Amino acid sequence: MILVTGATGNIGRPLVRQLHAAGVGPLRALTRDPARAGLPDGVAAVGGDLARPDALKPALAGVRSLFLPSGLGADAEVLAAARDAGVAHVVLVSSITVETHPHLPQAAANAAVERALRESGMAWTVLRPTQFASNALWWAGAIRAGGAVRLPYPEVGLPAVHPADIAAVAGAALTEPGHRGRTHALTGPTRVTAREQVETIADVLGREARWQAVTRETAHDELAPVLGAGVADAVLDLMGGDVNDALLAVHDTVTRVTGKPGRTFRQWTEENAPAFAP
Repeated sequence: MILVTGATGNIGRPLVRQLHAAGVGPLRALTRDPARAGLPDGVAAVGGDLARPDALKPALAGVRSLFLPSGLGADAEVLAAARDAGVAHVVLVSSITVETHPHLPQAAANAAVERALRESGMAWTVLRPTQFASNALWWAGAIRAGGAVRLPYPEVGLPAVHPADIAAVAGAALTEPGHRGRTHALTGPTRVTAREQVETIADVLGREARWQAVTRETAHDELAPVLGAGVADAVLDLMGGDVNDALLAVHDTVTRVTGKPGRTFRQWTEENAPAFAP
């Protein structure tokens, strides 16, 4: 039995679909609202909340392998509940910032979850993805309305990763040998700047999508009321204010693990174009 938590999220949903299409089973998917999950027929959708690990016993019963995105709940307690339920292997989605920006609060939190997993006694696989291609959805409202996307670092190119590629590597780690005790850094196949992302969206839509360069200070003033000042600073560092060779590096992990080339930002845009259309 495999349990996929965060089953309706950016990674969990394609992971469930991939495992189901491959005939992997039995397969269970954890979601807050099973009736509205929209999962494939044959996948057992179960209700649960990672913020309430004390209520996860029914979902964890009989589970041998667990997929867990960090930061969705009480991670240490979820891991303890999984261990107590007899889970043998956990595939954890952490972040590449554990390596590239360990001083950031969220990176430190991810490092703590990784450490708790390694010390749990369960077998483990850690995935450390870089910036998600789906972060471009932050701009969807501005593009739909015909406004300008405001970019503090328009020419910084990061190897954004398609969430479905994270799911594909997770699926391999859950079902194939050779991944236990491994940490996989995950990126897209090439760097793409924020400006190039906006221009790609415009090209796919077949209409103009404008962008405007703004200072870090202006971007911080806009982000801080929504994210908080500290998180806004961290986001801006990762967007381009504090890049380093480790953050810019392109890894071939997706290809090595799955045997398929990593999906490009353009592929992600073509799949998600309706989100940007007026």
